[in-house]
Amino acid sequence: MRRREFLKLSGLSAIAAAVPGISAAATDGPPLILLETERFPDKGGWSVDQQFMDMMGSPFLLAHGMGHPVADATAQALLPEAGEWHVWVRTRNWAAEWTPKAPGRFQVALNGKPLPTILGTNGKGWGWQKAGSLALPKGKVTVTLHDLTGFDARCDAIILSRAAHPELPNTVETLDAFRRKHGSIQAPTQTETYDLVVIGAGIAGLCAAIASARLGLRVALVNDRARLGGCNSSEIRVHLGGRILVGPYPKLGSVVAEIGPARGGNAAPPERYEDGRKLAVVQAEPKLTLLSPYRLTAAAATDGHIETVTVRHTETGVERRLKAPRFVDATGDGTLGALAGADFRYGRESRGETGEQRAPEKADRMVLGASVQWYSVPTESPCPFPDLDWALPFTQASCERVTMGEWTWETGMAWDQITEAERIRDYGLMVVYSNWAFLKNHSTHRADFERRRLGWVAYVMGKRESRRLMGDVVLSANDILSRRAFPDACCCTSWSIDLHAPDPKNARHFPDGPFKSIAIHTPIGAPYPIPYRCLYSRNVDNLFMVGRDISVTHVAHGTIRVMRTGGMMGEVVGMAAAICQRRGLSPRGVYEQALPDLQALMAKGVGNGTPQPPQRYNGG
Repeated sequence: MRRREFLKLSGLSAIAAAVPGISAAATDGPPLILLETERFPDKGGWSVDQQFMDMMGSPFLLAHGMGHPVADATAQALLPEAGEWHVWVRTRNWAAEWTPKAPGRFQVALNGKPLPTILGTNGKGWGWQKAGSLALPKGKVTVTLHDLTGFDARCDAIILSRAAHPELPNTVETLDAFRRKHGSIQAPTQTETYDLVVIGAGIAGLCAAIASARLGLRVALVNDRARLGGCNSSEIRVHLGGRILVGPYPKLGSVVAEIGPARGGNAAPPERYEDGRKLAVVQAEPKLTLLSPYRLTAAAATDGHIETVTVRHTETGVERRLKAPRFVDATGDGTLGALAGADFRYGRESRGETGEQRAPEKADRMVLGASVQWYSVPTESPCPFPDLDWALPFTQASCERVTMGEWTWETGMAWDQITEAERIRDYGLMVVYSNWAFLKNHSTHRADFERRRLGWVAYVMGKRESRRLMGDVVLSANDILSRRAFPDACCCTSWSIDLHAPDPKNARHFPDGPFKSIAIHTPIGAPYPIPYRCLYSRNVDNLFMVGRDISVTHVAHGTIRVMRTGGMMGEVVGMAAAICQRRGLSPRGVYEQALPDLQALMAKGVGNGTPQPPQRYNGG
């Protein structure tokens, strides 16, 4: 997009257009300039973090340096008049729940002059902190974010105001209105029409989009990050689980094989996850439009029917309205379904409700947790790590004497994976840094870690469970273990019923926040075919779902949630969507009127026949 077009779309003022890389807005009162940090043209070493914008209102910049301050981020603004300008910053102390200290500290500088207040030190919630005031001449000013610690400072937005105490919004609703008024969110100017819109480009969403595009549909695939693959991307680094090319339809899984990396391994170097392999397959489909990085922000639904969705670019703030006869929720969190009013469940059903042996006596909101994975790398000479005065209190008995952490580093089982997602991720960061600081500085075995440094710590967490959208069939563990036969059997789950619980040793030392887990497996025997009726909503008539948010009980979720299984769901839904388009049916209508058509497509498959790596790891 040319710069003039970008400025028109993003609503920047004429004065802003005169200087590259700036953001500005006019107000009715004293002059005020709003700078959205995710739009800084030079982000330095800061990263865009969009994971929590549903809860706190926006993407933000994160200084994820693993203990080493990251390079400055910079932007420019034009001041319409000379005088004293007051600077306010939306930020938070991410560790305030666990320590009175502030790990993520930073400063703002104007034209190279640091403002006096150390930021990121106030409260545990997002809010506006005053950075300082400075007399400035009319004209261009350079605004700099300067990280002081490397420990995940975060900055959402900066306001330069001539008023000493401007009215500053801080709820999602008031912030949205404020941003729209000042031009940093631009509403859609037109509606784009597709045959199918897929929200989420994890393995399940990728396979749904690829399969439907190969069957002739015009598909929009929406992903809120630049990298594709979800938990199998180089941002999260979980290898694929489950078996493909098995069961009554052994061609299912051929698309999974095309996009999956050749090697397994969790928390491994980034090249192992072959992000480029996934992108190349998507780009090879002429009917598939990739919208990345765009995040779903709204759905317009009437009487159980989705008309349009709105997605927002996570850096420019430009919104697009997408219309289609059918949609696929591949978000993992069931976000599209929740926005559209779909029935969903969260947490564990009671044993009395489901009859499942592994269900609890009473229903609750416990779910599987999320992982912040990490690893260290060897160094030739001793490599220090700060002795953190804000760390959790580890001891020789409670520390984890390891050089990497993968899926077992799991947090948030008792916390809400939707509304408390940032807290869960941040606690994952907290325990990694605290444990490593103890090993490096206080452990009796610190010599074993002297020549090691943190090589990678994920800041995008890998989720396992949150909302489950309800379909015409809610598959239970009893269905699977009894081998109940469904007429609409489709792709197979092969993983065991794999439910996690806090690691008892770790929970003894950290009863208020265990961060290690154990897996308790119940084998399911041979691969079990999932009913197609688990893959569409029971009360939103044009909504499919694939991946970990399909229609199952909590216990049954323990087997269907792995990525190869989700990818095969995507292939089935892509086929079903093509049948819907050709015959004018709803997702339910495929079961009621066109099941033989779907079975024929599943038998044929939609793989392109290219020889693929064996991918024999982690079959379940």
